[in-house]
Amino acid sequence: MQKIKSLMARQGLKSPQESMADLSPVENLRIPSKEELRELREQPIDPQAEQEIIDSIEEVYFSNDSFDMVQHELEKLPPELNLQELEEYRDKLKRQQAAVSKKVADLILEKQPAYVKELERVTALQTNLQLAAVICTNARRQLSVAKEGFTEASLGLLANQRRRQLLTGLLKSLRTIKTLQRTDVRLSEMLEEEDYPGAIQLCLECQKAASTFKHYSCISELNSKLQDTLEQIEEQLDVALSKTCKHFDVAHYTKVQLAYTLLGKTQTAMDQLHMHFTQAIHNTVFQVVLGYVELCAGNADTKFQKMQYKDLCTHITPDSYIPCLTDLCKALWEVMLSYHRTMQWHEEHDKLETTPASDGAAAADSDELVVDRSYVKKKLEHGLTRIWQDVQLKVKAYILGTDMSNFKYDDFIVVLDVISRLMQVGEEFCGSKSEVLQESIKRQSINYFKNYHRARLEELRMFLENETWELCPVKSNFNIAQLHEFKFMGQCRSPSVSPSRQAVSSTSQAQEELSLFQQYLQEGNPFEMHIEHKEEETEDVLASNGYESDELEKSVYQDYDSDSDVPEELKQDYVDEQTGDAPLKSASRETIRSKKKSDYNLNKTNAPILTNTTLNVIRLVGKYMQMMNILKPIAFDVIHCVSQLFDYYLYAVYTFFGRNDMPVPSPSLPAHGGRDAGPARVVGPVCLYESSGLGLISSRLRTTLNRIQESLIDMEAVGENAGVHGQTEDRKEKVPSPHLSQLVVLTNSGTLYGLAQRVVATESLVFLAEQFESLQSHLDTMMPAAKKPFLQQFYSQTVSTASELRKPIYWIVAAKAIDYEQMLLMMAGVKWDIREIMSQHNVYVDVLLKEFEQFNKRLADVSRHVRIPLPVSNVLWEHCIRLANRTLVEGYANVKKCSNEGRALMQLDFQQFLMKLEKLTDLRPIPDKEFVETYIKAYYLTENDMEQFIKNHREYSMKQLANLVNVCLGSHINKKARQKLLAAIDDIDRPKR
Repeated sequence: MQKIKSLMARQGLKSPQESMADLSPVENLRIPSKEELRELREQPIDPQAEQEIIDSIEEVYFSNDSFDMVQHELEKLPPELNLQELEEYRDKLKRQQAAVSKKVADLILEKQPAYVKELERVTALQTNLQLAAVICTNARRQLSVAKEGFTEASLGLLANQRRRQLLTGLLKSLRTIKTLQRTDVRLSEMLEEEDYPGAIQLCLECQKAASTFKHYSCISELNSKLQDTLEQIEEQLDVALSKTCKHFDVAHYTKVQLAYTLLGKTQTAMDQLHMHFTQAIHNTVFQVVLGYVELCAGNADTKFQKMQYKDLCTHITPDSYIPCLTDLCKALWEVMLSYHRTMQWHEEHDKLETTPASDGAAAADSDELVVDRSYVKKKLEHGLTRIWQDVQLKVKAYILGTDMSNFKYDDFIVVLDVISRLMQVGEEFCGSKSEVLQESIKRQSINYFKNYHRARLEELRMFLENETWELCPVKSNFNIAQLHEFKFMGQCRSPSVSPSRQAVSSTSQAQEELSLFQQYLQEGNPFEMHIEHKEEETEDVLASNGYESDELEKSVYQDYDSDSDVPEELKQDYVDEQTGDAPLKSASRETIRSKKKSDYNLNKTNAPILTNTTLNVIRLVGKYMQMMNILKPIAFDVIHCVSQLFDYYLYAVYTFFGRNDMPVPSPSLPAHGGRDAGPARVVGPVCLYESSGLGLISSRLRTTLNRIQESLIDMEAVGENAGVHGQTEDRKEKVPSPHLSQLVVLTNSGTLYGLAQRVVATESLVFLAEQFESLQSHLDTMMPAAKKPFLQQFYSQTVSTASELRKPIYWIVAAKAIDYEQMLLMMAGVKWDIREIMSQHNVYVDVLLKEFEQFNKRLADVSRHVRIPLPVSNVLWEHCIRLANRTLVEGYANVKKCSNEGRALMQLDFQQFLMKLEKLTDLRPIPDKEFVETYIKAYYLTENDMEQFIKNHREYSMKQLANLVNVCLGSHINKKARQKLLAAIDDIDRPKR
């Protein structure tokens, strides 16, 4: 570019811009005149050549109007300029320009007529526009006149009215916005008042209003604030819902449910409610147990708060166990009652709202409501089992968290009462059988009962070893139902309700028919009852001063004129029975004297004979049955232990009084085990008595005693090495054999060898058996069906054998009370081979009768202290008479020589004995009367009759039969016959050997 400028400067040329500037604007933009156009047309140019010139023009010249051709041509110049070339190029451009100009001129001339015609149209349009301007000017002039004259005033009024309406609407909107701005204060007040439905309704209305005024900028912020407030209301509503889990309030719950209905979250509310109930159960039990644990710990250590509930339960002390359990059940009852009342509310609410829908929209809402109700109903029904399961698991963890094996019986019964009542609650709550609770309490009960029963057996052994077998004075109308341990049997009640609270009235019966949830719907708690009025459980079984005179009372129970011998625990239990029954009057002295001599009755003819130990056993049975009544799953274990109490008592009575002087001991039952008995005096008649087939102990009783000894008695404990070896598992279930107290003397002939103690012991056992008999039907209902044969066997083989102990026990007295040896010696001195009939009986009969009279007197002396029942006196007389009769037979069998007159004398002696004996006793028929008479008369039998006699009368001993044959020798039996008869006797005796 600089080179071009320098060249142009040297040649005096101007730049294209300067050249253009020199041209006037007219010249610059001048259109060729008609002459020029004509000249151009007239120039003879070949059209084809002209077209080629135009086509040679660069395309860029036709691109746009802003194209700078000068700049374009200058830029195209080569670096080295050549003047000749430039001039040639310039001529080329001129030719192109001329061709273009000629082409333009041709086109203009060609379009000239159309141009003229269009110009005329433009002129006409200009004329029309001028006319329109005149019309508009006139119209404006006329409108101005109309405006000034009429319209301006009216339209001003309309405009003002419109503006007023707009301002009124604006004011209303501003007031609404102001109200919306102040809504949060009112919402806070309503939430404090717990008016949740109102708060939600207000909040929803505010949200609706805010959506109406959302075009205001201030409303958008308010809308988000209302949304936050609504979420806050939902949170508070959830808290309010959780409060109903512990203390249900109808008004409060109604508000909460209405609020959730307004939110459209009825189903969500029900889901949340169940979560709250589950949480409430956990929090409640944890707080109750934690409170007792911290209270017992006595320090502010926070480690307990971080423990798991199950671990926390292991820190409960035995003293606080029952209060904690009671409070635990009370708290859980409140939760379950709240759930029960929640279900009631929904049932009542559904009944009130079952109205048909009228229109389509209402029908749609009704369908949605039905779906919600169905969901709520199913959720609540399923929740029953779930909540009860949670309750069971919590209580199970508490029950198993403590070892209750060392609890006191009353405390353990209270625990069973509470759990039993809780299971009753569960059954009424959801129809559950509470398998979890039953299994856990069964485990604890079996564990407790084993230890408890073991301790009671040891305690019973201690009682028996310290028992002096003195009479325990009880009322003549004494019955085990009077003992508070058996109160539960006579009342239809829940196990946890104490007997004293069972008032026999229509009101209480009506209450019993109601369920627990109906009884305690508004107030009270079913777990508060068992601890109330506990002190009212009283009884009155001790004999009172109901005698006609002090002297008569002393003559009857002179050893019991004070209660110094009564244990303290009995004094505490025997309080006024409040039955209103007057004490029974005793019989007069004349009545006593007029009694038959064989019936040694006291004034209180019906007073049962029992000891403190018997009473203790009866009480234990009552306690065991209480446990069975409360916890039926372990009924068999308890009844088995009850049978062991009776077994041990029976075995002790037998051991103390029934086997010490047995002449023919049982091969399995040890003899002479007591420390009270002296050496046994085995006399001839006694041996004969046992060997003659009339055994004292029946096979059933012997089997029972053997069974007791094998299953219950620890025989190793008596040995010298008892303390060396540790107890095996089998021995833990056994008890050492008891020993008779050294205070009991059974060797004094003045007391008939401890007859009073023997009567008290034996008859107390019989009385105990009678009480067991009366309890059989009750025990049978408690016993599982599969185990009932055990109970039947216990009664048929053990309880029914109690009265059979009378024979061996009273036989010992009968064997010692009369001197049978002296009688044998005196009979041996009598001469029986006399030749004349005697009219006077022998002296030994008088001596024997004197012994019986002395026995009768001593029996009467004993009866002044202890009533001797008729069956006992009969057994004693029967034993003595049998022994006397068998001693007579033994004496007659010792005779070496005897004549017919001597045999007649024997009959005279025996008839004298019977005559005098019948005056001493009312026992009829006289035992073994035929035994003596048959033996005496056998002397007169012939050889053949004698042989038949020997075969038929096995009750006589071999010695007695042989003597009978030897005595008859020479009178009516020869030696050959004698050998034959002795051989027959030997054949009879051989199988025995």
